[in-house]
Amino acid sequence: MSNLPIDNALEAVLFASGSPVSVEKLCEIFGAEADEINDSARRLGEKLADGMSGIELVVVDGAYQLCTKPCYADFVKKALELRKTPPLSRAALEVLAIVSYNQPVTKSFIETVRGIDSDSIVNTLCDKGLLKESGHLDAPGRPVLFSTTDAFLRCFGLETLDQLPQIDVEK
Repeated sequence: MSNLPIDNALEAVLFASGSPVSVEKLCEIFGAEADEINDSARRLGEKLADGMSGIELVVVDGAYQLCTKPCYADFVKKALELRKTPPLSRAALEVLAIVSYNQPVTKSFIETVRGIDSDSIVNTLCDKGLLKESGHLDAPGRPVLFSTTDAFLRCFGLETLDQLPQIDVEK
């Protein structure tokens, strides 16, 4: 397959997906090697960055996604008539911090750290797509484990969790 069809097909797949697509998944889709996918993504990113497009290629935790260029975000919001969602509460930010630095974690762990019931906050963050169920703890009752999502990374302008600020833990 020549570069052009892969490049154009990559653009089409990323546009249609609406969410990040891993290199592994793209290799599976195109029957190509990771180097070919990454080269195609680089060319696509350069093409979109030339100023003639309203979208850009972003990397989210090692996966590729097409997003609106920030300078056009207001137009897209108006066009879609998005409702303004309230900012995250202090409690929600606390829960996100606990999960992002310790994941995967149980609700019980979150509540132990916060010292207060956090059930509704965890459920709200799951509904907003910032947290997800990521398995079960191998312990009595098999409690659900929670982790952050790609939407969390995008919301906070991160590509990976490694970009979270380092914290000093008091001893």
